Amino acid sequence: MSTAEGPPDDGATPSQPLTIAQLAELAQVSTATVSKVVNGRAEVGPETRALIERLIREHGYRPQRRRATFAPLVELVFHALEGEYPTEIAKGVEQVTREHRLAVVLSQLQHRDTPGRGWIEGVLSRRPLGVISVFSGLTDVQREQLATRGIPLVLLDPRGDPAPQAPSVGASNWNGGLMATRHLLDLGHRRIAAITGPDCALSGRARLDGFRTALDMAGVPVDPELIGPGDFLVEGGLAQAERLLRLPSPPTAIFTCNDGQASGVYRAAHRLGLRIPEDLSVVGFDDLPAVRWMNPPLTTVRQPLTAMAAAATDMLLKLSRGELLPRHRVELGTELIIRESTGPVRQR
Repeated sequence: MSTAEGPPDDGATPSQPLTIAQLAELAQVSTATVSKVVNGRAEVGPETRALIERLIREHGYRPQRRRATFAPLVELVFHALEGEYPTEIAKGVEQVTREHRLAVVLSQLQHRDTPGRGWIEGVLSRRPLGVISVFSGLTDVQREQLATRGIPLVLLDPRGDPAPQAPSVGASNWNGGLMATRHLLDLGHRRIAAITGPDCALSGRARLDGFRTALDMAGVPVDPELIGPGDFLVEGGLAQAERLLRLPSPPTAIFTCNDGQASGVYRAAHRLGLRIPEDLSVVGFDDLPAVRWMNPPLTTVRQPLTAMAAAATDMLLKLSRGELLPRHRVELGTELIIRESTGPVRQR
């Protein structure tokens, strides 16, 4: 039988996934070879692996004993393990997994947008109850590989706009940007700058949209010169703040789309001999624990990272039990936390 022929005449269709034995017959390989691919083992040639993965995508895969094949694990994958952001996320995941006596496997992508082949093979071999992807995405092929093995995926603080049926948890980023900018406007500031997130980050775009909306509602034109492209890193905040503060008509306030960039603004202000908030008001976004110890303590928008992570883990466990979700997209509220880094505009 050639690999171009259809599956055995046993009524199997895309709505009736195939067993390992049926997939092996289609691919003209042993059941052991198919089993290795299904379980993410590496001892299969790339051409054979690609063929079996294609057959799984086309026909689906039916585990023989689903409940017995999954380990009591949750996979938690980060874009990068830097700063306090991943710590706050891990706390929320652990709150839920501890109640259910589950372990957590942690991995990072070293700032890559999607995991590499080695990561997906490791996940398939571990057979976790599900995967939580934080500020990162998976390729279409990787999503299909998880789906065909019955491993659910939940996106947490997603970088882009998830598909309508893709389970995800985020925060009210637009409203956060609106609140931050309104606070500065209420203090009399009109030369307000913003340091954005990376172009690929939907959260940063939403925060900037909230910033623009607040200015528009106040009748303050958006000056393109006061919009600094950022990258959510301290270094990026420093570089953009130095550029902004050296303008002929510099801003009196800066809104940064995360707390790390706000730290960079503090450094730039110190280098240029500016005082916060007397000469420059600063607002961040996230409310990570360390910002209350900055000098002065940072005014910021609180993003409930721990609660977001707990919500994502709850969703994942429901999916692993085969339950339907009442909502596929969950958005938790943000809150403006006013501290000492903002003050009335100083007349120059």
